[in-house]
Amino acid sequence: MKFRGLYLLFVFLYLSFFTYAQFTKGLNYSVETGINFSGGEYTPFWLVSNKQGLSSVIKNNGYIRAGLFRQFEKNKDFSYAMGIDLAGAYNFTSAFIVQQAYVDLKYKVLNLSIGSKERNGELKNPFLSTGGLTFSGNARPIPQVRLEFPDYVAFPWTHEWFFIKGHVAYGLFTDDNWQKDFTGNSHYKYTEHVLYHSKALYIKIGNEKKAPLVFEGGLEMAAQFGGKSYTWNKNRYQVTKMYSGFTDFFKVFIPAGGGSSVPMGEQTNILGNHLGSWNFSLSYKFDNWKVRAYYEHFFEDHSMMFFEYAWKDCLTGVEITFPKNRVINNFVYEYLGSRDQSGPIYHDATPIIPDQVSALDNYYNHGIYTGWQHWGMGIGNALLTSPIYNKNGNIYFSNNRIKAHHIGICGTPFSGIDYRLLVTRSRNWGTYSIPFKEIRKNTSFLLELSYLPRNLTSWKFTASFAFDRGDLMGNNTGGMITICKTGLFTK
Repeated sequence: MKFRGLYLLFVFLYLSFFTYAQFTKGLNYSVETGINFSGGEYTPFWLVSNKQGLSSVIKNNGYIRAGLFRQFEKNKDFSYAMGIDLAGAYNFTSAFIVQQAYVDLKYKVLNLSIGSKERNGELKNPFLSTGGLTFSGNARPIPQVRLEFPDYVAFPWTHEWFFIKGHVAYGLFTDDNWQKDFTGNSHYKYTEHVLYHSKALYIKIGNEKKAPLVFEGGLEMAAQFGGKSYTWNKNRYQVTKMYSGFTDFFKVFIPAGGGSSVPMGEQTNILGNHLGSWNFSLSYKFDNWKVRAYYEHFFEDHSMMFFEYAWKDCLTGVEITFPKNRVINNFVYEYLGSRDQSGPIYHDATPIIPDQVSALDNYYNHGIYTGWQHWGMGIGNALLTSPIYNKNGNIYFSNNRIKAHHIGICGTPFSGIDYRLLVTRSRNWGTYSIPFKEIRKNTSFLLELSYLPRNLTSWKFTASFAFDRGDLMGNNTGGMITICKTGLFTK
């Protein structure tokens, strides 16, 4: 009996160790800290923007984060990945941040991702671009369940000349408490328990191994739906419930009007706050360098989604990847225009004036929801000023009519030393409903140097200098020091 007991104990310990070993196989760690010191009213724009929401407009801030990650095993049909990434922060929107927490399951080319995970927009260089108009990596990740083809998959019988990728996702916004705190006693609108939906389909035509020209294009759409909206009315908050049942998940997947339990506007029009963009890219690869031009058209409704109105507003750019040299690796130029928004007039058809005009799109804003933001940061392009900058407690994009020119450059002038340079110049008109009295101009600058020493494996030291000049955000100057250590936690 004693032998049998020892045998069972040995088997239990072996299985426990085997399970633990398999679970932690290939586990990597990352530890990072960042400290910012700034002068002026805010942290400079490029020390805040496109950092997956792990940043703060409040000057003189800092954070420390630590994460454990496991990547997919590429040589297996079935594999899993996971990540937990936590941060403690000073002068941020919250002192403790769950930046990432996810589990991904892969079977061949199909992935199921569950949780919060950092992602960037499509067809842009996330290191040098201002960011996509629908998704940019500017705000904190949204927890979601996401079924996807994350990489291009060759379509059968096309001999690797035609590829597709895409996703469908549902999730939940997590900034309820922040919205209440930010609005405070200002009596502005806030929301709770709002749900998230996104979907995308992209195609690629071309084979770089056989021909230098490649076209990529696709459609991505997103929506906010469900939850509750709190609007101040007659000295108290009026609650509008937006969730009517499980069928709403299908009504936002194929946009349709809501049921009788939601406001009349959501019944006669489309349930929820919908938006999206068309993305196109054309690249040509030379012997040892590459040129890629891209265009993104943003829409807030059905009329702008197609060709009822001109596509004047856009984000368009060119990226050049140079041959290996000591001066410059990549160059990006972008132009962003969002002034038109289908025009300044909206009119529903009446017996007197039967024509319907679907203009006044008011990018990123919505009548019921607090707009296309998460924790105060715009989920789309950061140049459309995020609500976190508002001093009056209004969760609203107060500046979404802009024209901007942007340059991004990076390179490796010396072994172990990288640099990044961003320069952005914009003219800003506010919104159609609340325009600025005068055009506000702004210039934002960033110079960043990173050092990866040979004798300190997996260490990275980054020093950044940035400033803003103009009458949009004021004159802000600051610097940031970031130290990061990565490594293998288990073999």
